Amino acid sequence: MSADAGAAAAMPLTVGLVIDDSLDRPDGVQQHVLTLGEWLSGQGHTVHYLTSTTVRTDRPRMHSLAKNLRLRFNGNRLGIPLPAPARGVEALLDQVDFDVLHVNMPYSPLLAGRVVSRARTGTTVVGTFHILPWTWLTRWGARGLGLVQRRQLRRFSQVIAVSTPAAAFAAEALGVDPVVIGNPVDVTRFTRARDAELDGWQPTEDAPVRIVFLGRLVERKGAGELLRAVARARSLTQVPVEVVIGGNGPLRDELEAFVRTAGLDGVEFIGFVDEADKAALLAGADVVALPSTGGESFGISVVEALAASRGVVLAGDNPGYRTVMEGLEDQLVDATDTEAFAALLARYVGDAAARTAASARQVEHAGRFDVDVIGAQVVEVYRA
Repeated sequence: MSADAGAAAAMPLTVGLVIDDSLDRPDGVQQHVLTLGEWLSGQGHTVHYLTSTTVRTDRPRMHSLAKNLRLRFNGNRLGIPLPAPARGVEALLDQVDFDVLHVNMPYSPLLAGRVVSRARTGTTVVGTFHILPWTWLTRWGARGLGLVQRRQLRRFSQVIAVSTPAAAFAAEALGVDPVVIGNPVDVTRFTRARDAELDGWQPTEDAPVRIVFLGRLVERKGAGELLRAVARARSLTQVPVEVVIGGNGPLRDELEAFVRTAGLDGVEFIGFVDEADKAALLAGADVVALPSTGGESFGISVVEALAASRGVVLAGDNPGYRTVMEGLEDQLVDATDTEAFAALLARYVGDAAARTAASARQVEHAGRFDVDVIGAQVVEVYRA
């Protein structure tokens, strides 16, 4: 590398992270944006957040360019932006000389699309594609957007996909050729919680095995499948268990009714778990069960659990989670197969040594997705 090229590679960048949704909620795409943005800032780059209505004030250079509507898409809550006023978009792009605009995809023509269409000629535009379809509506909706945006997509220097399955769907829906780079996770924060848990933890033979679920209480996240498997596993092991269900959602009443009807003792619904409390909850689990049945393009929650848990992580066997669990496939399960799920639970509930061995493997495995690793790969795309 020449001296000039080396100096250019070291120069700080001005980056605009573009997301059609609000950054006020801790969902997957929001976590991607916030984790990457914090890391980029720590590396000396100047980061702007270009969003729809966002009221948080803990990050500098937050630009709410449009109001949004709340709806459901692909089994998730989602904010769809109303049209971003051209005057506000143009004023920001006139004021800030962006080296890179990093757009989270699929994107709306009403916000991110307007930013891309007005970007300066010298600005590099890249994207990160986040979804796998869970319903036919999602699949055809993404294809429709791809057709509408086909010409604008030529403006992108590179599209990143968060997993190989997501890359295949991006190619199908948008006609792009993505590079695969996983979601960034602050792995150190979660391993630190695990180390603190292990430092003061003394396992006892008569203590119940603690099973933790963390996620939205919606059909595809699999909390119902977990409770049915726990009910079945009671006949397969005599080891007592306690179950903690973290998260809220429309199925909560139905799940609580099932617990009462099935006579499941020791099940606690703790509701929404704040981001600051997540690591400690996962660290204190003997079994983390994340039995999503589909619609996952990656698995940030799985990486966090792999890094944090003192015990074993069991994940739903769907394409996104399988990508994250590569090398740990014996810990995947078809959560809709209650007998198989119950047998896997019973195996680990009854074998503390197997849980400890799994935890040691998992911590090393999670490091592949640490933000220091992923962030450096993203910056390489920016500079290319």
